[in-house]
Amino acid sequence: MPTFTQDEATQYDSRIPRLVPGYELLHNSTAAQLQATLGDEAHILVIGAGTGKEVALLAALQPKWHFTAQDTSQDMLDIAKQRFVELGISERVTLHLGSPSELTQQADAALCLLVMHFVADNGDKKAMLQAISAQLKAHGQLYLADLMRPETLFERDAQLILSKQLGLTETGVERMQHNFEHEFFPLDRIRLADLLDETGFNSGKLYFKTLGFSGYVAQKR
Repeated sequence: MPTFTQDEATQYDSRIPRLVPGYELLHNSTAAQLQATLGDEAHILVIGAGTGKEVALLAALQPKWHFTAQDTSQDMLDIAKQRFVELGISERVTLHLGSPSELTQQADAALCLLVMHFVADNGDKKAMLQAISAQLKAHGQLYLADLMRPETLFERDAQLILSKQLGLTETGVERMQHNFEHEFFPLDRIRLADLLDETGFNSGKLYFKTLGFSGYVAQKR
């Protein structure tokens, strides 16, 4: 799993909407479901919190929500920490540098958005989902969004075309093509359902879909 450092960290927020069509809609749709299902006071675990944009969005919606922001990149969490200070929400956020398996605080819901396709399906994906399940209270919900295996022969080509239309450079397109083949570990729907079942979750319900990316919500049993 990569760790975003230096320029990759500072440029992440400007680059990611070009790589994931509907990026803002994914986060807004996730936030709306959290508002619909959680009370005024809740604790939310954010896996791969990165620069803290997800936490900032959610913190603005509910003043009594608290968060654990986990990531493996110190550079990304440094950016997140500064963002939280500027927004005045630092007291509501616990930063965690390291593996989700090291966490101890129970959460009402967990977000794992655009993270798991970086994790190989050699036991590591299952271990990550097990760690998230262990941090969730009974019946807590996991919001999981990832690059999935293509369902058509032209899906990846269409992703590249749309990313170019969204402003991705030729160099960025070449890098994305490389990542599709060598850096990402996408699942199909059946394999994802099996992993969720094996790690204590009910079958995921699709709530977001655009080309190669899908978002699911799954409840802990």
